[in-house]
Amino acid sequence: MVVTAHIDVSSKGRRDAVDITGGVRDAVARSGLSAGTATVFVTGSTAALTTIEYEPGLVKDIDLFLEKILPYGGKYRHHETWHDDNGAAHLQAALLGPSLTVPFVEGKLTLGTWQQVVLIDCDTRPRKRRLVVQMMGE
Repeated sequence: MVVTAHIDVSSKGRRDAVDITGGVRDAVARSGLSAGTATVFVTGSTAALTTIEYEPGLVKDIDLFLEKILPYGGKYRHHETWHDDNGAAHLQAALLGPSLTVPFVEGKLTLGTWQQVVLIDCDTRPRKRRLVVQMMGE
């Protein structure tokens, strides 16, 4: 069986990290499925999903890491094409990826103790994001 749900998130942009674990957990609980996989997908090309230990130090480390390899102030051809400022955001999101799959057993996500599902919104401005959670299982 396949069940689809959505999570709506507001972000500040500029690599804002938002813990969405609770929303994914709730979607699995409401699905009526006991075992399977939950795939989370963020629509849009300037946000990404990952798992991390969601704590202030690591959230800042991700921000610093992405700024080091793909700085917002860099020169990107995307800016020339669209006359905007979010070329780095597109590349940061592409590096991390738009989706994540987490198994669940007995209706519970199989995340580790210090592992949360996190949206990283790389765009240069605040955004409202709609995430798709698609669960397949029994």
